[in-house]
Amino acid sequence: MPETANLQLGEKKFDLPVVVGSENEHAIDISKLRDQTGYITLDEGYGNTGSCQSSITFIDGDRGILRYRGVPIEDLAEQSSFIETAHLLIWGQLPSSEQLDSFSRHLTHHQFLREQLRQHFEVFPPGSPPMAVLSAVLNSLACFYPELLDTEDEELFEEAAARLISKVRTIAAYSYKHDMGHYLVYPHPEKDFCENFLHMMFSEPYRDYEPDPALVRALDVLLLLHADHEQNCSTSTVRMVGSSGANLFASVAAGVSALWGRLHGGANVAVVSMLESILEQGISVKDYVQQVKDKEAGIRLMGFGHRVYRNFDPRAKIIKKQAEAVLAKIQRDDPLLGLAEELEGAALADDYFKERSLYPNVDFYSGVILRALGIPTSMFTVMFAMGRMPGWIAQWYEDRFVTRGRIHRPRQVYTGPTEVCYVPLSHR
Repeated sequence: MPETANLQLGEKKFDLPVVVGSENEHAIDISKLRDQTGYITLDEGYGNTGSCQSSITFIDGDRGILRYRGVPIEDLAEQSSFIETAHLLIWGQLPSSEQLDSFSRHLTHHQFLREQLRQHFEVFPPGSPPMAVLSAVLNSLACFYPELLDTEDEELFEEAAARLISKVRTIAAYSYKHDMGHYLVYPHPEKDFCENFLHMMFSEPYRDYEPDPALVRALDVLLLLHADHEQNCSTSTVRMVGSSGANLFASVAAGVSALWGRLHGGANVAVVSMLESILEQGISVKDYVQQVKDKEAGIRLMGFGHRVYRNFDPRAKIIKKQAEAVLAKIQRDDPLLGLAEELEGAALADDYFKERSLYPNVDFYSGVILRALGIPTSMFTVMFAMGRMPGWIAQWYEDRFVTRGRIHRPRQVYTGPTEVCYVPLSHR
């Protein structure tokens, strides 16, 4: 007999179905609660509310586990690539050699922007926020590819997905070049995904940028680690917008806007700013840690703690190794890395942070890598969006074609005034 949960309201009792996930996660199905009882649930911020059933990403925050389609993130970071992982997320399985080659050719074919779209960048004034440019240009793709807007055609979805994953790096690089007032560099048909992005970012006329393979690999791992992360703010936004029947371009553009928020996509920027501030002020790590522990000081330890993980963020361990490898390869001592390691050691040795489950998250070291690659701070969140694109696409597809969810429509508990009589203007 199916398991149920019992709810008692006054003298009435109600049985609520229990849903059990493949990893033995238990949830109480309250989808018919209002019809049966007249009540709704209240969970501000949706911190304990499951908005969907999904087979894409599994997180166990207590044990520090992250898996894409069942594959541990550690295995993917060690053996896979961003593009192979994108295929895994979107189509649910690791590709064969032929499938991966086909997918890669598809991305190469769609990496260019139409010349009219290139001119679109001239509309934005110097200093425009790169995330604003990215969201606007992604949304405008709908104007250039109206044939891909049929949101009920699965064959068109594959075409739209390939265009988005490929073009997002071109748009990102162009936004940087335009802001710098530099010549826009075309994508190179012989270069892989991450190498091509760095080529478009840093090549100059008659001088192509040739990055070290270790730097390319570090960027690839960085994007892979950000490829999906369950129902976070931006991913939930993509699914919610898509649930209305909105096309894929509009939905991911909305995801970019959600990611733009400093509480979501701006965390690694905050970490770098914190480390730079410590260096500039000449504060010792010991003193800074004490200030963080002083509630009156109002200082936070950026890059520590996570809404989901109550243990180590598994991505943090991986990204730290990549940061060390990058700095060793470029043979440059970055004072921020040394400071980050010292700060991490001090915090992990302090019971104050351990008791509060404050461990390093992926943002703590990702900014160090991006700095080493020459990526400016203003582009950090754009890099996050590039990495998250496959996850957004996979989540949009699942909601549209797999679970076929209905339009998202949260309820509320109204707390405003009760019925008020209208007062004519002459009597106010």
